[in-house]
Amino acid sequence: MNAETLRERTREFLDRNDPATTDRLEFLRARFDAGLAWVHFPEGLGGLGAERELQNVVDQELAAAGAPDNDPRRIGIGLGMAAPTILAFGTDEQKHRFLRPLWTGEEVWCQLFSEPGAGSDLAAVGTRAVRDGDDWLVTGQKVWTSSAHSARWAILLTRTDPDVPKHAGMSYFVLDMTAPGVEVRPLRQITGEAEFNEVFMTDTRIPDTDRLGEVGDGWRVAQTTLMNERVAIGGRPVPREGGMIGPVARAWRDRPEVRTPELHDRLVDLWVQSEALRLAGVRLRQQLAVGHPGPEGSAMKLAFARLNQELTGLELEMLGEDGLRYDDWTMRRPDLVDFLGREAGYRYLRAKGNSIEGGTSEVLRNIIAERVLGLPAEARVDTKVPWKDLPR
Repeated sequence: MNAETLRERTREFLDRNDPATTDRLEFLRARFDAGLAWVHFPEGLGGLGAERELQNVVDQELAAAGAPDNDPRRIGIGLGMAAPTILAFGTDEQKHRFLRPLWTGEEVWCQLFSEPGAGSDLAAVGTRAVRDGDDWLVTGQKVWTSSAHSARWAILLTRTDPDVPKHAGMSYFVLDMTAPGVEVRPLRQITGEAEFNEVFMTDTRIPDTDRLGEVGDGWRVAQTTLMNERVAIGGRPVPREGGMIGPVARAWRDRPEVRTPELHDRLVDLWVQSEALRLAGVRLRQQLAVGHPGPEGSAMKLAFARLNQELTGLELEMLGEDGLRYDDWTMRRPDLVDFLGREAGYRYLRAKGNSIEGGTSEVLRNIIAERVLGLPAEARVDTKVPWKDLPR
């Protein structure tokens, strides 16, 4: 399928579904059913089996017609992490059950991976899943879970076999967040918000039909999620001077009284780095169009975190005492992170989390060193030891 054919198909869809008169949810459902949600997904699953980059053709036509989107920032975990994992490892029944309401935003998703004792070392997860007939009983604690307070479903990594090495004894499930035994507690952050949560599961029953991948193959399934997560965080398309460089450049233009040669040199350096990162993101998305996410996403996410922190720090310097003002310290529980819609003080504080979420910068440097640069791997003495024998 070429761009012109897809453009014509999109226009025919708009003729049948006028966004000005069609209910928003019905419009999104119809768009999914027409294969215009993810054009690179298979037919019947929101796509047409076309090339990934052709999605831009669809998006441009729909935007020009005033069509509603699916509020992608609110459902980013579902779109960027759950969906590609379900597509890669789900059964036909799972794909047809989950992908449509996920894409339309009817069902919000969260990610239950990190634990108090297994954050950077994800393979050390200890949340137990024990087989009970056709079900699994899950008990454990997860932490740093964005949107758990509003999520209907979760992607969940568990320990199903403690007698084998840590990478071999995990299994991956889809968890109903309304199931008995699931408790969500807010974690208040330095910003005053509680966008993160800790999640406790106590004998929570999950049917085996909600398992993704084979029993014991959870690590491989989780790698698909993590690679897509890093691309979703660090590789989003942005226009020139978009993202965090935007408010910093505006602060420079709006405040001539703070301009110094030293601040000018720092701003220009960060502007160039931001533009280089933006163009690297374009190249990464072109690579994704013909394959699958690899370690390049780790480099994007690493650079994204460092730049965000440096840019927000520079913005605060230019704003002076105005940068310290922060109008809402109440404990809100937002569904998404709104960097650009909040004050400079919020941006500065929230950016501190960028080097932790989606893989810590230290872990990402290891991935880049070993898988991109081909440097010798760090010594690992625990990869052949049964999980139950590891010190905790």
